[in-house]
Amino acid sequence: MAIRTVRVTTPEQLEAAFAIRRKVFIEEQNVPPEEELDGLDHTAAHVLALDPAGRPVATGRIIPYGEGTGKLQRIAVLPEFRGQGYGRAVVGALEEMGRAMGFRRFVLGAQTHAEPFYRRLGYRTTSPEVFLDAGIPHVHMEKVLED
Repeated sequence: MAIRTVRVTTPEQLEAAFAIRRKVFIEEQNVPPEEELDGLDHTAAHVLALDPAGRPVATGRIIPYGEGTGKLQRIAVLPEFRGQGYGRAVVGALEEMGRAMGFRRFVLGAQTHAEPFYRRLGYRTTSPEVFLDAGIPHVHMEKVLED
């Protein structure tokens, strides 16, 4: 089954992305709301992944992060849809958007439990030390596109 992704272009779609993030980060992982929703949300490019009925079930965003680099952030999949390819679809859609924006390198801060997921998608860990973001252990990762 091909998973449909859409670029967020309306306030309603952005609110759907926020609802997924609230459920995953604020309710499930206890991230403070003021840390989760930030000033970058209205300038970042966002995507939604839709279930077969067309309901948004996963999201992520990308922001410019230096010359030729895009930073993937806020990648979240509703709990009941994990392990079904929605996260992979979101990352793929963000990378495609980034390529169209001229990015050849992608970076992200991965929660340590998600590090193997990103490795399977071609990312490599760039720093051996773990850092805390919103009290959650993370590692820095990157992926450089081949020509």
